[in-house]
Amino acid sequence: MKIIAIKNGSSSDIRPLLDRMFALRANVFDGRLGWKVLTRDGHERDPFDELDPIYILAITARNDVVGSVRLLPATGKTMLSSVFPQLVEDQTFSPHARMVESSRFCVDTTIERKGRIGLHHVTRLMFAGILEWCLSREHTEVVTVTDLAIERILGRAGWSLRRLGSPQTIGKGKALAGILAVNREIFGRIKPPGYLSDLNRFLKSEPTVSS
Repeated sequence: MKIIAIKNGSSSDIRPLLDRMFALRANVFDGRLGWKVLTRDGHERDPFDELDPIYILAITARNDVVGSVRLLPATGKTMLSSVFPQLVEDQTFSPHARMVESSRFCVDTTIERKGRIGLHHVTRLMFAGILEWCLSREHTEVVTVTDLAIERILGRAGWSLRRLGSPQTIGKGKALAGILAVNREIFGRIKPPGYLSDLNRFLKSEPTVSS
């Protein structure tokens, strides 16, 4: 299993991965979690997918997509600023050029296995992939809207979320906004044994660092 980074595109290499990613999102957010999301032909996407995001994917040797997350510049249009501004109570919060927003994090739980701290392998891979990509682009923080369950999972992984406000009921659950620090110490702690990535495979013009 390996971590890659892709953008929206029409190349023969990228299109099948995007299709599988949007299908995974539909299965997780619409099928498993019952979120009010727009799905079409078994795929889930929203207007933020039109803003040229980076997608971090966990893929198998057969190129099946088993984990994904969307990253956007925190200084641009984001889900937090446009959809969930009510979750920010911290008046000192100020997006900056070295911050990204993480959204649409999901994993295929049907193939996951748990490690010694109860953290699913694909989840840990995805956390490491987000951190590696951010480090390679000199980002220092990730802001995200998540729920209490993911906040607990992040804590077990050793990646603590700094809340920007109190949890609020949205839909059927409790949502909150928070900031995650990005540094090499956290990456080294979260990165699982045998971690593999190829962040430059589809982003050949952009620099990256070795894992």
